[in-house]
Amino acid sequence: MNDDVDEAGWDVEPGDEIEPVVQAVGRLLRVCRESAGMGVADFAEVMGYGEDMIRKMERGQRIPRPEFLDRADTVLNAQGHLRAFMEDMRKARYPKKVRELTELERRAVELLFYSSHNIHGLLQTPEYMRALFEMRQPPHSPETVERGTVARAARKAIFQREPAPTLCFVQEQVTLERPIGGKAVLRRQLEHLMEVAQLRNVTLQVMPPTWRSTPDRRAASRC
Repeated sequence: MNDDVDEAGWDVEPGDEIEPVVQAVGRLLRVCRESAGMGVADFAEVMGYGEDMIRKMERGQRIPRPEFLDRADTVLNAQGHLRAFMEDMRKARYPKKVRELTELERRAVELLFYSSHNIHGLLQTPEYMRALFEMRQPPHSPETVERGTVARAARKAIFQREPAPTLCFVQEQVTLERPIGGKAVLRRQLEHLMEVAQLRNVTLQVMPPTWRSTPDRRAASRC
């Protein structure tokens, strides 16, 4: 049995509008399991997770990973009923704030960003993202760090959008010099910035510390 039961999914945030969907998936999981004639213990062993985790998912307290639903559909012979919710659960794994931000970015024609403390989220490499989340105080749990990193990385899909939105980034120079995550992470991060800056729809500007004025914060959206 897999001792790392957290790998089965993510907790549901209180008050999140996705909660009823997660609860419905949990009820469906239970119906499929019972229809297959499997008890919680047997199903948990086959899936490689703890019984308590299976019960949490069936009660709608835990968001199952898409991969979990895919395998459960096969194990329980659910005929695609569980797989039908894979995309919903893929979206549900992201915190509510990230889902809302992603939707705004999906519909935007032009986005202006000004960052003064660290490199903007849409420009960050996964290693840089993880380092930022791990720096938070009080410390995030490993699960929260992973969820936050995955969610932020998913927002980078905006660079593959068609038609492509206009993206304008203004970074304070100090954000390009602060070695968050260490020198190796920063070097890869700077290389990534150079790659992104080559995109035709992206404008990347650096604000030197000697510059007297700053971009209009009212027109800028910060990560």
